Amino acid sequence: MNPTAASQLDARERLLDAAEALIYAGGIHATGVDAIVREAGAARKSFYNWFESKDALVAAALTRRDERWMRWFVDGTLKRARAPRTRLIAMFDVLREWFASDDFHGCAFLNAAGETASPDDPVRLIAREHKARLLAFVREQCDALVAANEMDRRHAARLARQWLILIDGAIGVALVSGDADAALDARAAARQLLDAFTRTRTFRSRPPSRSPARRTARSEEKDHE
Repeated sequence: MNPTAASQLDARERLLDAAEALIYAGGIHATGVDAIVREAGAARKSFYNWFESKDALVAAALTRRDERWMRWFVDGTLKRARAPRTRLIAMFDVLREWFASDDFHGCAFLNAAGETASPDDPVRLIAREHKARLLAFVREQCDALVAANEMDRRHAARLARQWLILIDGAIGVALVSGDADAALDARAAARQLLDAFTRTRTFRSRPPSRSPARRTARSEEKDHE
């Protein structure tokens, strides 16, 4: 790669870095192109060389953040535990680490989606895809949990959706309250959900046993035969 091309590519990355940081901290509408260009230390011409509009830059920055955030969350979860149940619980320990960081400003995708009016807005679509990817990862762990407990696999879908709500709820509470321990409260609720889920589903999966009264009645019938 020649020096000019390398410099242009570097400018693109700096624009993406600046856009992500400023938008995550202050919001899409509050962040102008001039602020992004200034933060990136790039020429305004570089902006238009790479992006046709601010919306295109925001979409590219969010897409890149989705890849990085998911990689961080998945790796952090898998490193903390091996069994499906403990991996599910470990997700909240990963979240707490994030909540306690200085640059935590909530979920970038929920924040961005909240600034868009149309459900078909590219930013809203990226946010939806991010949540779909997160749900898919949670679903993998729920499928493994169900398989380990020899339960009907169909039950995993509902558990995964409930788990995603706990994750997003913890993120929202941590943002508003400024309390990283929101992750611990969500973890406690998650444990109760898992206990109820495994207890109920395991019970339902077992064949019904005869009541003592029925067993006694059949024994009496045999005695008279």
